[in-house]
Amino acid sequence: MFKELKEINSRPGPFQFYTADKLWTNEHTSKQMLEYHLNESIDVSSRNIKFIESSVEWIASHFKISENTKVTDFGCGPGLYTLMLAQRGADVTGIDFSKNSLNYAKQAAEEKGLHIDYIHADYLKFRTSKRFDLIIMIMCDFCALSPEQRESLLLKFYSLLKPGGSVLLDVFSFNAFNQREESATYELNQLNGFWSAEDYYCFVNTFKYDKEKVVLDKYTIFEESGKREVYNWLQFYSKDSLSTEFIKHGFEIKGLYSDVAGRAFDNKSQEISIIACKPLRSDLYPDVA
Repeated sequence: MFKELKEINSRPGPFQFYTADKLWTNEHTSKQMLEYHLNESIDVSSRNIKFIESSVEWIASHFKISENTKVTDFGCGPGLYTLMLAQRGADVTGIDFSKNSLNYAKQAAEEKGLHIDYIHADYLKFRTSKRFDLIIMIMCDFCALSPEQRESLLLKFYSLLKPGGSVLLDVFSFNAFNQREESATYELNQLNGFWSAEDYYCFVNTFKYDKEKVVLDKYTIFEESGKREVYNWLQFYSKDSLSTEFIKHGFEIKGLYSDVAGRAFDNKSQEISIIACKPLRSDLYPDVA
């Protein structure tokens, strides 16, 4: 027992383990995630509906969305953004890991008489011959990726954009990092049965990595059938550190905001939203993905 507890409370290296597939492909947890997405009053898997509507309105105006605009949403979930953008005439592609979320998104689009190209895939491995005017990645998904994964994704973004095309995404700020605390808790059926339909015990360890500005929520779940672990990593950013990652991969920074609804940047904000553009002279930094 002592050895087991020591392992549960052990601190791994930053991004040492990656378990996103266990979260999004597990039948029970993916259904739970979909329920969180569709709860319009909370900001858990998706933002509340009032914010999403405001965000889409700003995106449509800022990027001059029309029937000629090709948009793709990396991590589209149940299509909350893709549906509204398609209603504004955009040619929309949505990519997601969760079959449950995509099934909901496809049904919602069908009911509205909209054609949206939904693709079930790990967006880190996504490939297409299409080129886009706008790539969005919303709800701080970028923060969950390791440095190597983020580098691969930025190369992919650059390759998938038309010259002059843009990326819009959001991340957590250093302010949010400073408010996190290390902790260790233990609970029966933690998160109200989120991890399993059967009884389980869950240890939750939160680790902070001050040098790297990374937080890990490590979930060790014990069910009658066995033990499993889920690692939820989050990278936190300053304006400079976020801009540097994009500039390193050939992008021009066009704007920094407090959220993806275009709110002016505030140094006290918990989030940072960035617009990064592929230069019109894209031959200066050739496609590599």
